[in-house]
Amino acid sequence: MPDGLRWFAECQPFTPIIETLRGLLMDKPIGNNAWIALAWCAVIALGGYLWSKRLFNRESSH
Repeated sequence: MPDGLRWFAECQPFTPIIETLRGLLMDKPIGNNAWIALAWCAVIALGGYLWSKRLFNRESSH
């Protein structure tokens, strides 16, 4: 498995999000999963914003 894909498989965003929701719904301690989930959400949102901005600028320049 390539290094980047291996890193993503080990540190993928779904587990912290699921563990945070499970902990909140079942009134269990969530530890630092909430912060990790928020960080992943911010990274994904920023990536989507930058990608869409790049596509918009490319389309409008033609």
